[in-house]
Amino acid sequence: MATRDGAVGFEDFFPVMVARLGARGFMEELSKGFRLLMDEEKGVITPESLRKNAGMLGLSGMSNEDVRSMLREGDLDGDGSLSEREFCVLMFRLSPGLMKGSKEMLEEEAMDP
Repeated sequence: MATRDGAVGFEDFFPVMVARLGARGFMEELSKGFRLLMDEEKGVITPESLRKNAGMLGLSGMSNEDVRSMLREGDLDGDGSLSEREFCVLMFRLSPGLMKGSKEMLEEEAMDP
């Protein structure tokens, strides 16, 4: 959704997805999203793989700085790429609705064999 200044806003659909899919199903969907963006040889999201695959998310034409900025936001170990864990943590951080219910979701996942 675009704002008045033309910036694209983030609409938080994740809580609805969790309600429909359950914790395990939602985590599987996040993993699928990670695999869409990752470099298949390296097994992580790199600047190159993000730039190459961003068009699938409607983000084609991103500048190098945009790509670096997105990766920096989630790069917890400072290696310049995102592991699957870092990607999932980033998705939770970007979703205020998920942050509120994350403890319950983790408990549900831990109890489900």
